[in-house]
This record gives sequence, C-alpha cells and structure tokens, in this order.
Amino acid sequence: MLRALIWDVDGTLAETEDHGHRVAFNRAFEEAGLPWRWDSRLYAELLAVAGGKERIHAWWRRVDPMAAAAPGAADVIARLHERKTAHYLEALGRGDIGLRPGVQRLLMEAANHGLKQAIATTTTPANVHRLLEVTLGAGATTLFDVIGAGDVAAAKKPAPDIYHWVLERLDLHASQCLAIEDSFDGVAAACAAEVPVVLVRSRFTPPRPCAGCIDDLPGLQATTLRELRRMHQLSQAAA
Repeated sequence: MLRALIWDVDGTLAETEDHGHRVAFNRAFEEAGLPWRWDSRLYAELLAVAGGKERIHAWWRRVDPMAAAAPGAADVIARLHERKTAHYLEALGRGDIGLRPGVQRLLMEAANHGLKQAIATTTTPANVHRLLEVTLGAGATTLFDVIGAGDVAAAKKPAPDIYHWVLERLDLHASQCLAIEDSFDGVAAACAAEVPVVLVRSRFTPPRPCAGCIDDLPGLQATTLRELRRMHQLSQAAA
C-alpha cells in the first residue's frame, strides 16, 4: 500500500533551474569579479553535477584546474554558493518562480488522504523553505513529515543517501513510498534505494528514455493521486 510521496524540488515542484538558480549563480560570479557566465545551454550540461557547490567546483576544475585545487578553494566555493543562495532567495521573494501545474493540487490531495509526504533534494534547506512559503503560504512546510535537503546526506544524487536518510525518518519501507523526480540522477538515486519512482520531465530533462522509472510523464497537471496509487500498485505487482 502506498503510504508516502517523496518529492524532489528543483525541476519537480517548480521549474527553478533556468530563471532561478542559473541567474543566481551568474549574479554571484559577477559580484565576486569572476568572468564566468553560464547560459542555458551550458547550465543544462552542468546539471549533470548534483549540488550547487559541487557544480561550481566542477566548472572551476574545467576552466582553471590549478586554482580549483589550491588551498582555500573550498572556502571560495562556499562563499560563492552562499551569495548564490541569497540571490536565489531574493528571486523567490519577488515571486519570480511558481509551482509547476498540478503540484499544489497533488500535495493537498495527498495530505487530505492521509499520506505522508517528504522532500529529498540536494538544494539547501533555506531554498526549500522559502519556495514553499512563497508558493503555498506560511506554515507550508507542515505538509511534509520529513525534509531532506542540502548536506544532510554525505553523497549527492545519483547516490541513494538522501533517500535512505528520508526513509529512516519516515519510518517506512522503500516499497511503501513513491518518489517523484525530474532528473535521471534523481531516478537513479530512488532506484538505488529501491523506492519506486515516477519521472516528471522538466525543461532540462534529457530527451531520451530513462531507465528505472515506473512511469514517464510530461507533467503533473493531468495526474491524480488515484493514478499515482495505480502506478505504485502496478510496480509492486511486477516486483
């Protein structure tokens, strides 16, 4: 029986990447006097690296490997990421980013039917809380029994660590949950934790088949909780 939904955030709850995170990274780089500018095409490539600090480090290693390996590089990355987060939170506060169609309805439907809900994401807790408050109102975090975000897990997706962390706190078996992800790394992380997972394609999801997901959807606007239950039931029957 389906007992819980586990949501990714960026690209899944909201299309945050291109007009939110990417712009915030560029503002942080400009503020620091760095000549780095990530356009949409480059950012789509960099999304293969999970985690903001990890993304900065991967880019730095590409353009200046000696500086990226120098003492103090980690501190520079941490400061850049802190400023990037501040710029992103400002964008949220302006209302620049909203939930994807169908997300709010499903969140409320699941809550009304007594399902537990959780978040499993690599983005920072501040980003998660602000997005929920801006789009759903004060107290929106109470919709979720567990919020797994940022560095609570040692390894980022596609490693399953964040899912293990969330499952332990939900006190549920992986088979009792259904994950909703927009990225191949997210699907891989859920699969590695043995959580059935639905892929909901976003702007940056690669246009090719995704292995491991129990269903592949263009969005959630036409999806009901009843359909998610059916997907989960079929996945368990096939297991």
